[in-house]
Amino acid sequence: MISLTYAPIKEFFELGYWRYVKFFEKKLTNHHYEYFFTEYFSLPKSFYQDKQVLDIGCGPRGSLEWANMTKERIGLDPLTDKYIKMGANNHQMEYVKAYVENIPFSDNYFDVITSFNSIDHVESLVESCNEIKRVLKPGGIFLLIVDIHSYPTFTEPQMLEWSFIKDYFSEFEMLEEKHLEVVHKNRIYENLRTNKIMKQQKSNGVLTAMIKKPLLTQILPID
Repeated sequence: MISLTYAPIKEFFELGYWRYVKFFEKKLTNHHYEYFFTEYFSLPKSFYQDKQVLDIGCGPRGSLEWANMTKERIGLDPLTDKYIKMGANNHQMEYVKAYVENIPFSDNYFDVITSFNSIDHVESLVESCNEIKRVLKPGGIFLLIVDIHSYPTFTEPQMLEWSFIKDYFSEFEMLEEKHLEVVHKNRIYENLRTNKIMKQQKSNGVLTAMIKKPLLTQILPID
């Protein structure tokens, strides 16, 4: 089980960020999310029809509000109760308060799991990845968008390598992987829209991937 000694500090800064954003935006919008769940990964909206979808580290914007064709759309975030007070209770999706290191759903539950700008925020990569593997159905899809950075921050303590998928999801089938240049500093989604493929590996960039859980292969937890 995760040790949460650092979590209150990290969450303090994360909540402060979202309060800052809401102060300037007045209302937190979510219209931009649909593109990254669909067109960016060349997935039609119909792909999500009747699927159970989990968005890890969803934040307070309503990242799955667009996905009204799903069977179930759930945002997982330890700050859910705070986000509800910021207006998340008005979104057409379900929020669940939990850490990804301990996802409160049964084995093989979700058809699609997404982690957009969140997996580097966790306290334990090993426990988080093991939980993603556990609750994703055989044949299910995991969509990843994450910064690769050479130094930790208060909200992003994990310094991921470009080999993250190979290191943590080696038994999954790789459907798509991109290594992108940082063109817009601290603007991960703008870097995806720019879509500048990295020609020479650097210490900083954006990793995106679409991987598939095998149907028959035994999924072993990471030690």
